[in-house]
Amino acid sequence: MQSLYLSLFEKCRKGYEAELARGKVDEARKYALNCAEILKALAEKAPDRREFYLEKAKRWEEVAEELKIPSSRKERASPREGAPADEYRAQVEGLITSSTVTWRDIGGLDDVKRLLAKNVAIAFAKRPEAIKPWKGILLFGPPGTGKTLLASAAAGSLKATFFNVKASDVLSKYYGESSKLITALYGLAREKAPSIVFIDEVDALSLRRENVHEATRRALATLLSEIDGFKGGGEKFVLTLASTNTPWDLDEALLSRFPLRIYVPLPDKEAVKEIVRIHTRGLDTSTLDLEAIAEESVKRLYSGREIANLCNLAIHHMLEEENPELADLERLSSIEVEGLKLKVRPLEMEDFEEAFKRIKSPLTRKEIERYEKWARQFGGSLYER
Repeated sequence: MQSLYLSLFEKCRKGYEAELARGKVDEARKYALNCAEILKALAEKAPDRREFYLEKAKRWEEVAEELKIPSSRKERASPREGAPADEYRAQVEGLITSSTVTWRDIGGLDDVKRLLAKNVAIAFAKRPEAIKPWKGILLFGPPGTGKTLLASAAAGSLKATFFNVKASDVLSKYYGESSKLITALYGLAREKAPSIVFIDEVDALSLRRENVHEATRRALATLLSEIDGFKGGGEKFVLTLASTNTPWDLDEALLSRFPLRIYVPLPDKEAVKEIVRIHTRGLDTSTLDLEAIAEESVKRLYSGREIANLCNLAIHHMLEEENPELADLERLSSIEVEGLKLKVRPLEMEDFEEAFKRIKSPLTRKEIERYEKWARQFGGSLYER
């Protein structure tokens, strides 16, 4: 019986998303109310999950209530409502980025790189009709672990058109404009296929976030429709890559569009050594104890970003020692900076010891365990070992 109600709820939810994406607010409101009623009925049928379903029903009633108020929609109506499609196209053209990043530019993450590279290649390869590539791939993990770099490498390796999008790029304060921007984004991506649309901080579009208003819900519904490709067959394939630091904030509908979910963890010792080598290229590192640096970095829960900063601070410590004139403002102002040649020496452990004093990870072991638990529950089924 519960499965019947869940099936009805899923049907209503999809109806809500489709109508909202089409701009039919009143129809979307009816679907939202139906969702609430089905969830209330489920609460009665499943006493052990009663509070859970009632809370979800309340959220859907709030959605319906917000859609009910025409004056609210009117206030948010844009003076740009009649803006030509070319204007939205021009905005999304600015999101096209030329990616020169390769897989070799990313230290460690070998399993992640292989899994992502393989599935991206399948998506754009010529293939039999029976082979269905993933339309959406989610990269999740702690901040600074290289999710954006991975997406850039995926685009760079294929010479694909790369749209580097933050959620804020397509969220507008004007009513209806966010949906038009997303439609323009995917329209242009199909034109310039093969294309990868990378959405950073995709959780900003999640329905689970508090105080999410109707404009954001409508933008999300449009995004879901575009990823699904509701407009029919014959369209050029566009792969949507998304990243999040908080996967548990994602709404179920959004999460379902990313069936392949790849955990991007903190670097292990071997990865740390590789990252250090990348960020100290061109300098003499022969006296460094990379094993000790790696061990300390892992112990401190450093991400790839923190390790890059660590190397930069170590290099600057070396430069300050070898070029004391850099701290002498009067002398520096009398030097032609363009003609200034910096003196360097081999990097030493002391440089890194000074750098370690200034780099602190924002993460705790408990937070890492939360990522690992989410990966086991929601990403593990698609992992390849």
